[in-house]
Amino acid sequence: MSRAAGQTHLALGNAPGFNGYAWAEFHYECTTMRIALHRNSNKTMSSAVKESKRVTTHTLQEMKQKEVPIAMITAYDFSMARLMDGAGVDVILVGDSASNVMAGHETTLPITLDQMIYHAGSVVRGCARALVVVDLPFGTYQGNSKGALNSAIRIMKESGAHAVKLEGGREVLDSVGRILTAGIPVMGHLGLTPQSIYKFGTYVVRAREEAEAERLKRDAKLLEEAGCFALVLEKIPAKLATEVAKCISIPVIGIGAGGGVDGQVLVMHDLLGITKEFNPRFLRRYADLHGVITSAVEHYVKDVRSSDFPRPDEQY
Repeated sequence: MSRAAGQTHLALGNAPGFNGYAWAEFHYECTTMRIALHRNSNKTMSSAVKESKRVTTHTLQEMKQKEVPIAMITAYDFSMARLMDGAGVDVILVGDSASNVMAGHETTLPITLDQMIYHAGSVVRGCARALVVVDLPFGTYQGNSKGALNSAIRIMKESGAHAVKLEGGREVLDSVGRILTAGIPVMGHLGLTPQSIYKFGTYVVRAREEAEAERLKRDAKLLEEAGCFALVLEKIPAKLATEVAKCISIPVIGIGAGGGVDGQVLVMHDLLGITKEFNPRFLRRYADLHGVITSAVEHYVKDVRSSDFPRPDEQY
C-alpha cells in the first residue's frame, strides 16, 4: 500500500463511527490492485481461490452465520505466507510464537514490537486473499491503553496488516477500547495465554474448574461487548469452548478447544511437521517437512562432497 493510502487509513480510523469492520472493508478497496498483481504471479492457486475477494472481518462474521468453519494458520515470512494464502487459508496470524519457532526462545515474551512489525510486513506482502492479524507482543499493551494504541497504530501503518490480537479479558478492556477508537480491528484471546506463562507456571488445560470457566465466559462476553471482531480460545475443555461459541455473536477460533467452535488455528511449523518436540493432543501433523528437508539437505551435502554437484549441464 502507498504511503498516502496509509495516511488515509489513519485519518479514517480517527473519524467518528469508523469502526473495525469499516477499516477492514476500506483496506480491501485499497489493496484491490495488489491482489490482482499477486494472483497473476500465483498460477498454481485453485480457480476458486483466485476469484475470491480479500477476506475481511465482515467475511468472518458471515462465515459464522452460515456455519462455514474458518481456517487460520500462523506465518512469519513472505514465502510461507504466499503458500498459505494460495492454499485458501482464511486468516493468517503473525503470532508472537515467532519468538519460539523463528528465534528459538523458550517463551513468547522476548519478541519485540519492531520484530513483530518486520515479520508482519513480510507476511502482508505475500498475501492476496487472507486477513492478516498480528499479535501485540508482551509489554506493548498491558496496563497502558495509550501505549496499546500506539503499538497497534505502528503495526497497521508500518506493516500494512489488517487487525491486531491481544491476550486477556477484563484486564485489557481499556486497551481494546482505546485501539478500537482508531478504527483498528481487535481479536481477543482467552484460555491459555502464553504471555502469562510465568503466572500460570504450566501449559496445562485452562478453565477446568467452575470458577475459572465462569470467569472465561464472562470475559468472552466483555470482549464481544467491547467490540472485538473475533476471539481465540486456547487449550480449554471442548464443552466450555462450544458454550462460549454459542453464547457470543462473534467468531470463536480454537486451538486445542475442540470442534464446537467457529474455526481452528494451528502454528504452521507444527502443522507441517517442521517441529518435532511439540506433541500436544490437539495437534494434527499434515506433513513431515522435518524429514523431507533434512533428507534433501543431506543429499545436497553428499553431492557437494562427491563433486557430483554441479554437473556440466548445471554450469554456464
